[in-house]
Amino acid sequence: MMLKNIGHRLPSSIVVPKHQEERRDWRQCQRLYTFQPIYELSGRLMAIELLTAVFHPAAPGQRLSPEDYFAALDTSQRLNIVQEQLELLIQWEGKFVDGGLIASINIDGPSLLALQHNTRIRRLIARVPWVRFELVEHYILPQEAILAQMPELGPLWLDDFGSGMANFSALTELKYDYIKLARELFILLRKTEEGRNLFAMLLALINRYCKGVIVEGVETEEEWAQVQGSPAFAAQGYYFSRPVPFEQLTDLPLQLA
Repeated sequence: MMLKNIGHRLPSSIVVPKHQEERRDWRQCQRLYTFQPIYELSGRLMAIELLTAVFHPAAPGQRLSPEDYFAALDTSQRLNIVQEQLELLIQWEGKFVDGGLIASINIDGPSLLALQHNTRIRRLIARVPWVRFELVEHYILPQEAILAQMPELGPLWLDDFGSGMANFSALTELKYDYIKLARELFILLRKTEEGRNLFAMLLALINRYCKGVIVEGVETEEEWAQVQGSPAFAAQGYYFSRPVPFEQLTDLPLQLA
């Protein structure tokens, strides 16, 4: 960690090998796929989000940052993971088709563009019309080019609205099916009466640009009640379930009690 802090002072001959060593270290990590459910305000199960837990063989009991892990991979390696995730979801196709459910997969902008040139992944996407790609960052995408070249891609979702680069400019640059509101923004707005009023107004505004808003990070009954009283469409968070292995997908209730 100290080397990262003072790296700008070191000769490039030292910094570059160190950076390469860190990337090689990240690539040794192992992946475990879990999911978290998304429920409509009515309590009906709408979708699940596929999540990636990352471990290093040297410390298998310690979870690492998925964001840092994916940042250390090049686009081709990230596409290999997308293929792996699609193949996993296909194994559970019956659950999604029979329940009328959606599965979302996180993806970054460069990887989404690179999908256009990967025939194998495009074939997999064509087999799973119930899968949606969820952009994990705001990235300027040539919408017309993507829709023309990848009709099988389906509608896009936007993740973490109100966090980082996923902001108002994202609403007008690309048409999203559903937009997820970041927990950080949700918690910030619910602290005051003015913020709670603004929360409802903000969701009503976002609804003009998509089919509906999914509020992320709902952890308590009180937070769920607030979302239910808002213009949101659905919610996701620990209140419903922590990330769980796919073996538990068959036990997932289609309707909240």
